[in-house]
Amino acid sequence: MMRHSDLITAFDNTAPELVEVCRRAVSEGTAEPGAFLCDAAAYSQAKKLDFVEDIIGKDTHRPRIAHKTRCLDLDGWDALWSFSARDADGVATSGDVLAVKCRDTLLRSDDGAIQVLGLGLTNVVAVAMRDAVLFADRSKLDELPEALAQLQRQSKTQATEYPRYHRPWGWYESLIVGGRFQVKRIMVKPGGVLSLQSHVHRSEHWIVVGGTAEVTIGEEVSLVSENGSVYIPVGTVHRMANPGKVPMYLIEVQTGTYLGEDDIRRYEDIYSRC
Repeated sequence: MMRHSDLITAFDNTAPELVEVCRRAVSEGTAEPGAFLCDAAAYSQAKKLDFVEDIIGKDTHRPRIAHKTRCLDLDGWDALWSFSARDADGVATSGDVLAVKCRDTLLRSDDGAIQVLGLGLTNVVAVAMRDAVLFADRSKLDELPEALAQLQRQSKTQATEYPRYHRPWGWYESLIVGGRFQVKRIMVKPGGVLSLQSHVHRSEHWIVVGGTAEVTIGEEVSLVSENGSVYIPVGTVHRMANPGKVPMYLIEVQTGTYLGEDDIRRYEDIYSRC
């Protein structure tokens, strides 16, 4: 919706010092297998800015998003409602949703497993995500930043993080979290290799649900195909990789007294994270 050259120009016009920091972080960075690592020292000098207010809002020469015969700055949920196609009652929908007797409302589901039903709503934004739901009066959306700040003060990860975490080798997402267990879905891209690692407080079960995994457990290396599974006891050195040409998917079930991401000891890592 915006050319990358126009985006860079907008940053040059409003935050040239940030552009210089980013260019230095890239020029002094290093290429690793499957990833590019910006220079940490240079990138740490980057100033935190609000993209809408500090870049788009201050760039008087900025390109705008053209929609038919009008122009629109897309800067929030209300703007998204204004930009979206709406029915005769002013209702905009996205995803698996159903609006009944609603007016001037945005209904959105970002997760295929969540059905959103709006009944008798007027001037409302309702957005369902995997780990959170936003339900707001459209006239109050300018107060959303403060509401998010309240969530942050309560240490709610939904205010700052998305439930899918990207890594150089692919991504993972948490599906279920219990008192002493956690279930994750993991995708390893072709050629992706996780760290050779161990855990102090948890054991793991891996079930391959797509593709083929190369699994290291202790001194043994084996291939595990779809519907195959392995068990990794507490403290055992292990690793998974994708030797194939298609993404590999698996379900990981963790059990133990502590399931934090910092319970990891790395021995080898092709992405230089040891």
